[in-house]
Amino acid sequence: MKFLSGSPLTDKSQTILLSLEWTERLDKRPIDRTSDDLDIIFSKLKDIKAFEKFHPLLIQQLCYYSYFENLEKGVTLFRTGDLGANWFAILSGNVDVCVPSENGKGHTLICGLEAGAAFGESILYDTPRNATIITSSSVMLLRVEQKDFKILWERNKQYLHGVITSLSQLTNTLDPKRRASEFDPSLIPQVATNKLLKDDPTRNPALPIVPNTSVRIQHAAYVLRTCILSKAPQMIRDRKYHLKIHRSCLVASEMVDWLIHQSPIVHSRSQAVDMWQALLEEGAIAHVSQEHYFKDKYLFYRFSGDEDRTLIRPSNVEQNQCEQQLADVILTLAQVGPDAMLRMILRKPRHQRTIDDLEIIYDQLLHVKALSHLSSLVKRELAGVLIFEAHPFKGKVLFTQGDQGKFWYIILKGSVQCIVYGKGIVETFHQGDDFGKLSLVNNSPRIATIVLNEDNTHFLRVDKDDFNRILRDVEANTIKLREFGKDVLLLEKVPINVKTAHGTYQVCYKYFVMSGIVEKMLEYFLETYLCVNYEEGDTSLDDFLSTYVIFMPIYQICTRLISIYKAKPQQRFGENIGLALQEKVKVIRFILEWYDASRETFFEDPKINIFLDELYDLILVDMKIYPQLKEEITLIKSIIENDTEYKDIHLRKLPWKQRNNIDKPNIIRQSDEVYCADHTYTTMKMRVDTPAAKIIRVAADKLGLRSDQPDDLKLCEVKSTGERILYKETDLSISYGLSLNGRLFLAPSDHLDALVPLPEQSSFSRGTWQKLEMFGSKELAYAITMHDYQLFMAINQYELLYQVFGRYKFGKITANLDRFMRRFNEIQYWVVTEICLTPTSGKRVQLLRKFIKIASYCKEFRNLNAFFAIMMGLSNIAVSRLSLTWERLPSKIKRMFSEFETLMDPSRNHRIYRSTLTKLTPPIILFMPLLIKDLTFIHEGSKTYLNEGLVNFEKMRMLSHTMRTMKICRSQPLQLEIPQGAKNLFEIQEYVREMNIIDNQRILNQLSNKLEPRQA
Repeated sequence: MKFLSGSPLTDKSQTILLSLEWTERLDKRPIDRTSDDLDIIFSKLKDIKAFEKFHPLLIQQLCYYSYFENLEKGVTLFRTGDLGANWFAILSGNVDVCVPSENGKGHTLICGLEAGAAFGESILYDTPRNATIITSSSVMLLRVEQKDFKILWERNKQYLHGVITSLSQLTNTLDPKRRASEFDPSLIPQVATNKLLKDDPTRNPALPIVPNTSVRIQHAAYVLRTCILSKAPQMIRDRKYHLKIHRSCLVASEMVDWLIHQSPIVHSRSQAVDMWQALLEEGAIAHVSQEHYFKDKYLFYRFSGDEDRTLIRPSNVEQNQCEQQLADVILTLAQVGPDAMLRMILRKPRHQRTIDDLEIIYDQLLHVKALSHLSSLVKRELAGVLIFEAHPFKGKVLFTQGDQGKFWYIILKGSVQCIVYGKGIVETFHQGDDFGKLSLVNNSPRIATIVLNEDNTHFLRVDKDDFNRILRDVEANTIKLREFGKDVLLLEKVPINVKTAHGTYQVCYKYFVMSGIVEKMLEYFLETYLCVNYEEGDTSLDDFLSTYVIFMPIYQICTRLISIYKAKPQQRFGENIGLALQEKVKVIRFILEWYDASRETFFEDPKINIFLDELYDLILVDMKIYPQLKEEITLIKSIIENDTEYKDIHLRKLPWKQRNNIDKPNIIRQSDEVYCADHTYTTMKMRVDTPAAKIIRVAADKLGLRSDQPDDLKLCEVKSTGERILYKETDLSISYGLSLNGRLFLAPSDHLDALVPLPEQSSFSRGTWQKLEMFGSKELAYAITMHDYQLFMAINQYELLYQVFGRYKFGKITANLDRFMRRFNEIQYWVVTEICLTPTSGKRVQLLRKFIKIASYCKEFRNLNAFFAIMMGLSNIAVSRLSLTWERLPSKIKRMFSEFETLMDPSRNHRIYRSTLTKLTPPIILFMPLLIKDLTFIHEGSKTYLNEGLVNFEKMRMLSHTMRTMKICRSQPLQLEIPQGAKNLFEIQEYVREMNIIDNQRILNQLSNKLEPRQA
């Protein structure tokens, strides 16, 4: 007899198996096993010779899910044809693999399996057993139940493939169709999955998700089909494959090639695939046998209805009409393609999702409101188990009050009504909301009925088993550290890939901070992330340093670091001098990391200087005991010396240090004025961080304003529209927070209604179109980009947090960020102002064309902030309504503008823009309003502090991850070549720095109506 998959037991393995105390821990339910249990089980299993080919990650999970079995000789584990309930791995002993004899009497022995073999994977798909397994000696086994093995399989397919013995491949006497492979997922759907997909077509990405094709997609398919028949009729023809003729079909790879060549909007093959999939998911095209979603391969697809009709070449009129509409159709498909691609991924069977697929789903989950409070690990777990579910018609009952809960739902599109018996409709849930979770958590009946409120409602669905497993895993992988009876640190065990000395990667576990008190988190980062074994690529320390301003004041950090540095070794606890040196080095390394992360802002707080001086003196004293600190004291000294250069560096970096506008930083410019109600004014020089209360006091003295009530005078901004904004006495950075043409007024409270805009705020009546005619589009884009880059680089990363959380909470200014955000509005209204002040139609067409070309060059220079500003200016109602002007634009420029509009599409949280951003290389000038929106979403969607005052570090991690986008965009210097043949470059630079604009929409609309009066 031959034995397969065997590994002889070593003396060490035999000793482990004979010492069965650890196996008692495997008798516990998985949920009851402690971390100590798992560590002991793992330490035993990894030393068993039979398991040497099992990956450590797989062994670790077997420790959690498996049970120990000790069986005598002659026991039948299962029989041929049984529906299995368990999967097995042999620790010691042998089993026989048998099949029924041809005469139906008895069994035929095929082979034997010994220690290290694993079998029984047919339980994955509920298929019958292919063989009978009988123990041929005393056998020790690990047994995994079906529900748990499915979890193992989902997580560890790549590791299980190498250790499982496929019984169907051993049973060579069986019918070939039957032994096609018990373990081949591509064949399993024929047995089980096809039935599931047939019952629920929305689960099969090869089938439509709607019963009827929408008018928009139907029209797009008609235009594409007509253009193909007129330009490349050979693409649609009968094809013979595997002795079968497929009528009027196309090859997918040729369809992708053709679409790419039709428009510059289609910039990649993957984008073209998404666009064709948008047609397929609505039934406008289909795979010839409805087996595949759209793939860029040698597969056959056809337009709906072509199988039953004769192909007729379209008429000349049809050809001309469709060719004119082709650009608009491609633009439409480019907009809906990303959503179709996401739905296709979600409809795939879970075991077919690739790593890229999971990353796309995870990115989408980051912006789902209902999931904003969950950790990154949980979201990644959800990415692997989410199921897409679609319903075409409103009024369908999703589940009824009293039903047993089976799923958790998240609304991807549409809305539902929540109805409670006796109360009627109590709530309406919309896109981004979730429901159905309570029933799963409490294992109780549904407490309400859910009815679809719209047609074509889409859900993300999580099965009950997956939901409970994820909750269970989160609990199992969470460690709480307690001091004096209170939780002080919450850690989460996360698998990460670690590079070995041989260049390969292996899975290891690392503990990440979820929440904690600030001092304990600081200690943990000092202990864990500033040691020799610190893993590159782990951003936890950077996350802390990027967000500490939210939860830990600088004085608290400095005090704690000094305390740790000065701590003496406790001899009675076995501590030694070497340990004390390590702690001191870690403190110094932390300061270096802190300085590197903060740069210029590191010295803004005077407490830093005091702290560094004290630390420097302490290191000088300690060098007598620890001469090894020589390198560290040199580094600290260099940081202190950099403080003397800080102001010079800061002057070069600040955006308001331009030409002769000001003499030194942090003051309001000379041209900033404070007005009274009668339009008399005074000029003032004050620091940018001067609070409004002091500005009121100084301005009142200079203007001679007196009030019986000290608090009666108010500082107010009056916009060009007449809108008034009152400032609180604690508000900072007043001048840089003003709107484009806003002015500061000082008046008693009862005189605020008398404040009106100055004539100069909206008196700009002549455009600069004559000057713009002399400037080249590329030169203008170059000058705008160079200026915007200076403003962008001057932004301090902490200003983003001050802006989102409220600058009044920190007492900090956001002048650089305010200036950059103001620049966006300046460029936007510059475009509108110039077009509305250009009197002749011909000149307006030229100017419109120039602005679109400037936007094109800004996009080429990766200045996305200016690109979006120009596009929003062109989309302003005062410009977009000028139909006679737009009609005279060349077709090429119109198509370019339409292509740019797709980047501005806000659907699915600006997915097209985000996808484009990932494909660009630094330096990139970001579209800042969207970054602020993302940070605000995170802030409002999750708490900063949890129970017992623990800082929610998961929130900090998400904030830092979003802010890291800006770091990446600024990671390389901007090196643009001056456009060849550039003329008047200095004049252009002067022009783009000081734009004269009208920001009063009412006035702009009036000017627009004069240019092209409304039609009756």
